Amino acid sequence: MRTARAPLCLALLAMLACPLPAAAQKYPERSIRMIVAFATGAPHILGLLLSEKMREALGQPVVADFRPGAGGNLAAELAAKAPADGYTLFLTSPSIAISPSLYKKLGYDSLRDFAAITLLATVPNVMVVHPSVPAKSLKELVSLAKAHPGKLNFGSGGIGTGSQLGSELFKTLTRINIVHVPYKGAAVALTAMLGGEVDMVVSTVPATIPHINSGRIRGLAVLAPERAATLPRVPTTAEAGMPELVVITWYGLFAPAGVKPEIIERVNFEVVKLMQAPDVKSQLAKVGLDAVTNTPAEFGKFVRAEMEKWARVIRDANVRVE
Repeated sequence: MRTARAPLCLALLAMLACPLPAAAQKYPERSIRMIVAFATGAPHILGLLLSEKMREALGQPVVADFRPGAGGNLAAELAAKAPADGYTLFLTSPSIAISPSLYKKLGYDSLRDFAAITLLATVPNVMVVHPSVPAKSLKELVSLAKAHPGKLNFGSGGIGTGSQLGSELFKTLTRINIVHVPYKGAAVALTAMLGGEVDMVVSTVPATIPHINSGRIRGLAVLAPERAATLPRVPTTAEAGMPELVVITWYGLFAPAGVKPEIIERVNFEVVKLMQAPDVKSQLAKVGLDAVTNTPAEFGKFVRAEMEKWARVIRDANVRVE
């Protein structure tokens, strides 16, 4: 056993002995600006926590610069135009994958203008209905909608939001006719459903837990590959026979395109390490975030898949933001 391990140990020692490229050795030599696309809720908390932990890891100040507006597009345009020197980072949500299909004109290109660093955290979504809706499962909801086309409706946080597109994906997959009722924010849409104004909403698991547990709304399915630990009795969409109905809210870290690969790798290494620390995972769990990281290549592939997925949904549902 020891003989078999010896070559592996020597190889690892050799890798550790290899010096990092000069750019990565020197980086960072000054403060880093991290543009955050949203200024409230989970992204705000994630941005503050990440900036604090990155400062400890990199030995330089990391300043969270919150730039909300236009569904994340203002922050994206600002980040895309920043110097490609590693001293500007960009924390955003699925908006970077959705906006290219949603808006006719953008001040940035999601694929050309950014270098993927790592996924940071995810939040599962759940499909919920008002108790007055006589459907106890996803299958029963589909049957109900097909029996009464155009009679059921769903609320969302507005045109082009994840809560709308999640429901539009459901409509596309099942070929049902349910009416969209947009509100000014996901929280407003959930409140409207609690009051009986709409029949159905796709919302994040953390936002719905107290209402599901109290019986004020009914959880039909978690739109993720695995059940939510906080909603153990609610099945996944795969368990309900709809494995393609996956809608996960995620947050990721990017840099302007052109940043040296060794700097991207250095930031990825430090961020992945700190995101997996027990104290960080615990703090994120308190606001409903699951720490999930990957390599720059894996994250880039993930973003491209998200762009293709939501482009199909937006095209099929004819969703547009002027």
